Amino acid sequence: MEVTGLSAPTVNVFISSSLNSFRSQKRYSRSLTVAEFKCKLQLVVGSPASCMELELYGPDDKFYSKLDQEDALLGSYPVDDGCRIHVIDHSGARLGEYEDMSKVEKYEISQEAYDQRQNSVRSFLKRNKLGRYSEEERAQQEAESSQRLTEEEAQAGAIPVGSRCEVQAPGQPPRRGTVMYVGLTDFKPGYWIGVRYDEPLGKNDGSVNGKRYFECQAKYGAFVKPSVVTVGDFPEEDYGLDEM
Repeated sequence: MEVTGLSAPTVNVFISSSLNSFRSQKRYSRSLTVAEFKCKLQLVVGSPASCMELELYGPDDKFYSKLDQEDALLGSYPVDDGCRIHVIDHSGARLGEYEDMSKVEKYEISQEAYDQRQNSVRSFLKRNKLGRYSEEERAQQEAESSQRLTEEEAQAGAIPVGSRCEVQAPGQPPRRGTVMYVGLTDFKPGYWIGVRYDEPLGKNDGSVNGKRYFECQAKYGAFVKPSVVTVGDFPEEDYGLDEM
């Protein structure tokens, strides 16, 4: 095959290897010698440069030639954009050996040893009282949480068990029912209102995670925040679900 001169200083090629099942697309300078090119390929395929045999394939995956002259320039071969350079490894490594991450030794450090380091992210946060180590921020969060809980307790205190109510949750149509439970729960923090809906528009039967808070039929029960509950004279409405 006749070698023609190319003016582009770099070339985009695909790199494959006898050790890997994948290909990489890379850009290289045509002015690299084959020996220098092999050194760069070490980082791509994992084979030692001294154990490489290079084969050049065209964009149509047709074999062109071997790149076997160490001091020859990459550009002296018919390497063009879209070509593939295949690395045959002669180090004795097996196919996929460099792909199995379970065989890579992991560096682990105990929490106690990490706490002793002075140049870690954790020590930086501690020194500068940032993130979860910020006493001011933590105190503010605790104050806000306490305030929310106090507000919820006051709202819940105005909702008697047994009252008729209407629930107006964001993005949902109003739902009417009867208040069956008011208070704290085990499944989430804060105060919750247990409602038995007039129709099967709920999510449970008055129990959550195996703990019962009130009795009702399946799909008639729900727990909502006090802020979305209004108590008053709300007669039952016919949703027409029985006709569906």
